Amino acid sequence: MKERVKSLVKKFEARFGKSDEKLSVFFAPGRVNLIGEHTDYNGGYVLPFALQYGTLLLIRFNGLDQLRLSSVNFPYEGRIPVAESSKKIDQEWANYPLGVIQQFRPHLNGLKGMDMLYEGDIPNGAGLSSSASIEMVTACAINELYRLGWPMIELIRASKKAENEFVGVNCGIMDQYAVGNGKKDHAIFLDCDAVRHEWIPLELKDYRLIIANTNKKRKLSDSKYNERVEECAKAVSILKRFLDVRQLGQVSMADFETYQHKIPDETIRKRARHVISENDRVLRAVASMRRGDLAELGRLMDQSHESLRYDYEVTGHELDSLVEAARRVPGVLGSRMTGAGFGGCTVSILQKDQVETFRKQVHNHYMNKTGLIPSFYEGEVSNGVTSLQIP
Repeated sequence: MKERVKSLVKKFEARFGKSDEKLSVFFAPGRVNLIGEHTDYNGGYVLPFALQYGTLLLIRFNGLDQLRLSSVNFPYEGRIPVAESSKKIDQEWANYPLGVIQQFRPHLNGLKGMDMLYEGDIPNGAGLSSSASIEMVTACAINELYRLGWPMIELIRASKKAENEFVGVNCGIMDQYAVGNGKKDHAIFLDCDAVRHEWIPLELKDYRLIIANTNKKRKLSDSKYNERVEECAKAVSILKRFLDVRQLGQVSMADFETYQHKIPDETIRKRARHVISENDRVLRAVASMRRGDLAELGRLMDQSHESLRYDYEVTGHELDSLVEAARRVPGVLGSRMTGAGFGGCTVSILQKDQVETFRKQVHNHYMNKTGLIPSFYEGEVSNGVTSLQIP
């Protein structure tokens, strides 16, 4: 990380010049969700962990009454007057920091001009929360630069609100929460309704977590993500006539089995079945991790993918092909899509001595089925957003 920061300082000075103003550096990870997909915005349970991959931000005040936004990963460089910085622009990545800044603006004694350079090694559009990583690294930086003293939960809420209201994606709180509260060698068992968590040790021993990227790009704001949110709301509007619930995450499997026939639309019924059964799978996954039963965790991951494929219909040919290929490799305990779907990544648990076999076999099978070349990453369970020292 030190060498990466040193290199980024040189790029920062090349773009913005040197200054007597203090230069600060922050890092926010991406995240992988082990299980509990599309449950967060339904007030359910999720089980993510923070990745070692993430976003670096170098930032300083510039005295120019301008927000100068730049990224190593994208060509757009913004020179936005502070007075005009509350508007969404047509460069997607820049709307994430702009949206976060707007959440802080009412609490500042005037927004100052800043130079901000981002660099990320999370694959863009892969479903590993590159957007939440940008949001949370920005929130952490603004909080420290302006000495606001906001607790982590408020940084998380501000980042989520920025994505909901400024960017326009109706995401739940999981991504920002996992990025903010990651803990090395632990998964985060998060109750998205109560917004409280417990760290669960993720002891892999002779196993590894491998992330496989479909390399099929997608944008959530252009996908059916918001449509799924609306479908779940329709299911709740029916079930609340018979149950004292506000969200699908409050519905037990037993109650769903009793009242599912009250939902006349088969599609809406399937959406509800996924969320409610997935919630139950998260609880069973946590229990399996507590007793060190990775084989059961793998089986639950497999079940999760099938539910996402047939009931929630968010996988698609590419994700299904990756999962199918993974399950053929000896030593794989389980494999599933992770993230919102519609492309993105899978996560698999496999024996560490099968990693190279996995890469080769899955690569060949996937390329033959889709014509696309997958990418692979070994997931390390890491800490959340933090400030760093400049070497």
